[in-house]
Amino acid sequence: MPAPQTASRSLDTRPALGHVNLMVDTFIANANADDLRSIVRNLLATNPPHFAHAFTTAARSRLRQTTARASINPYALFVRQSSHTGAPAGPTPHLHDVLTRARSLYGAGMGFTSLNILASIVRASVGLRWDDDDGDLAALLAVIDADIGQAIQASGISSSSVGPGPDPPGDVRRLLMVDDDARFIPIQSSKEEIEGGRVNDDDFGTARAIVDDLRKAVKESMADVAAWGGEFPFERAASSLDHWKI
Repeated sequence: MPAPQTASRSLDTRPALGHVNLMVDTFIANANADDLRSIVRNLLATNPPHFAHAFTTAARSRLRQTTARASINPYALFVRQSSHTGAPAGPTPHLHDVLTRARSLYGAGMGFTSLNILASIVRASVGLRWDDDDGDLAALLAVIDADIGQAIQASGISSSSVGPGPDPPGDVRRLLMVDDDARFIPIQSSKEEIEGGRVNDDDFGTARAIVDDLRKAVKESMADVAAWGGEFPFERAASSLDHWKI
C-alpha cells in the first residue's frame, strides 16, 4: 500500500501568494490616503531593510505600467502672464499632477524617468516672467529646483565628491509632502539606479540622453532669465549637473 501523501502538505504553512486576505483588501479599498500613508510608513520603519526593498521593487513595477500610459502636455503646465489684463504667470492643475508623478518616480528609485519629466517642466518655464511681488511662482520654481536635486540624488548633493548640502527649507519640504521628521538621505536616486545595477548597458544611452536634455533645458532657462534680468531659479540643478558625469 502506498504511503499517505498528506504529511508534506501539513508541514507547508507558507501563505499562498498572489491574493490579499478579503478583510485586508476591504480595508485597503476603503481607507483614506492619510491612513494608508501612515500605515505604510510604520511598516517600513519597523521592519528589516529587505522589506523596504521589496516595497520599492513593487512600486517600480506598478509605476512602469502607469507611466507608460501617461502623457505630458508641456503647453498646459503654466498659465502665461497676460499683457492685456496684467494677470501674472502661474501653474496649472496639470503641473501639480505631473510633479506628483515625478516625485513618485524618483521616490521609488526611477530617477532617470523622473528627470525626463522634470526637463519638460524646466523647458516649459522658459518665457515666464515673475518679480519680487510674485512670490508664489518663484517659490514653486524653487521647489522644482529641489525636485531635480532629489531626482539626481535623494539628499540633494551634486556629486559624491562635493559632500552633502543642507536639507531643503521647511516650505520646500512641505510642498514636497515630506513629513517633518523625515530625513533626506541618499537612497533612491538616479545615481543609485546606476550603482544598484538597475541601468544596464542598453539603458546608458537613454540615461545620458535624458541628462543631456535636462542640461540643455536648464541652460535655456538660464539664458532666458538673464535676458530679462530675473533671478535664475534652477541654481541647485545647474550645480548638480555640472558635477555629475555618467
